[in-house]
Amino acid sequence: MTDLNDAVREHYRAGGLTERLKTALSVLGPEDQPLTPQQLGALDQFHTRGLAATAELAKLAAITAAMSVLDVGSGIGGPARFLAATCGCRVVGVDLSASFVDAARYLTERTGQSGQVSFRTASALELPFDDGGFDVVLLQHVAMNISNRAQLYREIRRVLKSGGRFATFDVVSKGGTPRYPLPWARMEATSFLLTAAATRAVIEASGFRALVWQDDTESAKAWITQLGASGPLPSPNLGVVMGPEFAELAANLGRNLLEGRLGILTAVFEATSAAGC
Repeated sequence: MTDLNDAVREHYRAGGLTERLKTALSVLGPEDQPLTPQQLGALDQFHTRGLAATAELAKLAAITAAMSVLDVGSGIGGPARFLAATCGCRVVGVDLSASFVDAARYLTERTGQSGQVSFRTASALELPFDDGGFDVVLLQHVAMNISNRAQLYREIRRVLKSGGRFATFDVVSKGGTPRYPLPWARMEATSFLLTAAATRAVIEASGFRALVWQDDTESAKAWITQLGASGPLPSPNLGVVMGPEFAELAANLGRNLLEGRLGILTAVFEATSAAGC
């Protein structure tokens, strides 16, 4: 069961991605030269405020080396590799795009983390894992592509242990129609934004209680303003993954945030009762 339509799948298809990454990374050294997750930070963090946002979310979720972590919508694996390197935990990433998963595996081999970090192609609405298998689930800039939020959060709750943590960092609606195209959708028909309040309501109804709840819109706007003053928005390296039009998509996201059409939500929840109980 999935409500991710063909247009969304096509948006993230990214044919030839691994070869483009190899070319882009050649400036850092030969193919057999190990890389660090920090070196890849300008290339593999597909969300507002980049690596800093992932680091803050990990701290808020209190991730430790003993934990098993699932990164839903893991892209090319930046957050998963960073968490494994800095927290010492084992991480599994899932993404709908097979191209992204292939690229994530390649980059993870380059960082020497394949024994600690793995990736699978799967839908966020049908996670291929047993119940209660993870201590933490991470979701960063993913939910905007999914119309069936109740199913998304129920699946996340299902794979979490009781008392486990769900950490989310996502774009929310602040009112008004956003300007498109955007990094996750080229048109309104494939964008499924909710307000922060509506997001919280659906998550809590799925068997969670809030531990951390903060509006990070102002921090995101400050980041955008700073980047706008110093160069392209955001790193031009991200165009390697999403194509030459990514600069326009990212600029539109910044414009929507600055105009108050969109906001950024950071939240951590604890898994309590099973969804629907």
